[in-house]
Amino acid sequence: MNQITQNRVPHIIILYWVIKIASTTLGETGADLFSHTLNMGYFTTIIIFMSIFIFFLFFKLSIKKYNPTIYWLTFTSTAIVGTAISDFLDRTLGLGYLVGSSLLIVSLSLILILWYKKEHSIAVDNIYTFHAEFYYWLAFLVANTLGTALGDYIADDVGLGFLNSAILIGGILIFIAILHYSTKISSILLFWLAFVLTRPFGASFGDLLTKTQAEGGLNLGTMGASLVFCIILFFAIIYETKLENKRNIT
Repeated sequence: MNQITQNRVPHIIILYWVIKIASTTLGETGADLFSHTLNMGYFTTIIIFMSIFIFFLFFKLSIKKYNPTIYWLTFTSTAIVGTAISDFLDRTLGLGYLVGSSLLIVSLSLILILWYKKEHSIAVDNIYTFHAEFYYWLAFLVANTLGTALGDYIADDVGLGFLNSAILIGGILIFIAILHYSTKISSILLFWLAFVLTRPFGASFGDLLTKTQAEGGLNLGTMGASLVFCIILFFAIIYETKLENKRNIT
C-alpha cells in the first residue's frame, strides 16, 4: 500500500479502549504527581507537558502512518496536559467545574464542526491526511480536558465521590457499548460519547487510588499509581505493536 494512503491511527477495538482508559488514568495520576506531589503547580505542569505533546505531535504528523508507541506517547501527553489545564481553569482561575466543562463542550463542538467542514467526516478509525489528523489530535486534547472537568464535577460538585462516580460512568460506558452492538445509532456519535466519558472514568479511578482516605481515596500515592499504569501501558503497547505488525504482514 502506498504510504500516502496508509491509516495514521489505530483500529477502534477493545484493546484500544483498554489502553485508552489506562492512559487517561495515568493522565490524572501523572498530572497530580507533577503539580502536587512534586509541587510544580498547574501552570508549570501545563508548560512541560504541552511542550512534550507538541514535540510528539509534530513527530507523529511527520511519519504519516500508525506507530503504536508514538501514538500512545502523544495521547498520554494530551491526557496529562488536559488534566492540568482543567485543574488550572477550574481551581486556579476559579471558573468552577460546571463553567469549565461548559466552555470545553463549546470548544470541542467548534473543533468538530471545523473538522467536518474541512474533511466532511469526523470518523476516527480512518485518518489518511495531515489536516484530518491535526483536527483529530486537537479534538482529543480538548476532549481529554473536558473529561477531567466532568469527572471532578460529578465527584465533587454533585457529591458522588470517586468510587460512585467511577461506578456511574462505568455503567454508562457499558450502556453505550450495548447501544453500539445492538442498535443502528451512529457509531461516530457513540464513539465521541464514550471517548469523553472514559476520561472522567479514568480521572475518578485515578483519584480513588491516589487521594487520602479522608478525601475518599485509597491513599496509594501519585507516584506508585503512575508507575503501575506506566507498566500497564508498556505491556499493552507491546501487545498492540505485535498485532499491528501481523496486520501489516497479512
